[in-house]
Amino acid sequence: IDVSRYQSNINWQDVKEINIRGINVDFAFIKATEGTDLVDERFGRNWVHAAKQKLPRGAYHFFNTRRSAAEQAGNFVQRVKLKPGDLPPVLDVEQDNGVSKELIQQRVAEWLLLVERNYGVKPIIYTNVDFYNRFLSPRFDNYPLWVAHYLVKDRPRIGRKWLFWQHSESAHVNGIDSFVDFNVFNGDSADFQQLLIR
Repeated sequence: IDVSRYQSNINWQDVKEINIRGINVDFAFIKATEGTDLVDERFGRNWVHAAKQKLPRGAYHFFNTRRSAAEQAGNFVQRVKLKPGDLPPVLDVEQDNGVSKELIQQRVAEWLLLVERNYGVKPIIYTNVDFYNRFLSPRFDNYPLWVAHYLVKDRPRIGRKWLFWQHSESAHVNGIDSFVDFNVFNGDSADFQQLLIR
């Protein structure tokens, strides 16, 4: 799953214990920051409680293409302390806001570089298929991709390799009262363990 303040108060124990037809929640991405100074109001609580349930967790930053990449990277690294067993940091970039492709790419590249320098691990890019193809491809093809693409059953319709696939935005799980996004990892349990921060 991936969550933010829109999911309100989450019962992480119920999330961890869910088992529906053999399906479990095995990881969670949690919104941490947005733009140059915003912090998701539920981040602190979600971050702590996901860890208490020993659920592998990742933090993401919602990118504002109109704002300074350096300030946005600073906002994220100031708030997010990654530990061994956490997922790599994620840049959520999905709105152009009228900014040119060239400038978007420049700012995205700067955020990714600064965050990688801080944590010593390559960040993951989250976006949808259309945005990736229009604004990011092929410059960022060497970055791990978490791609959003709905209404298909077997795989996202994107030409490059992907790491995570957000395949639903209207799922329900125990412990969360509202709709939540469902994601799947493209690999086996050994591949997943290799991805986690050491």
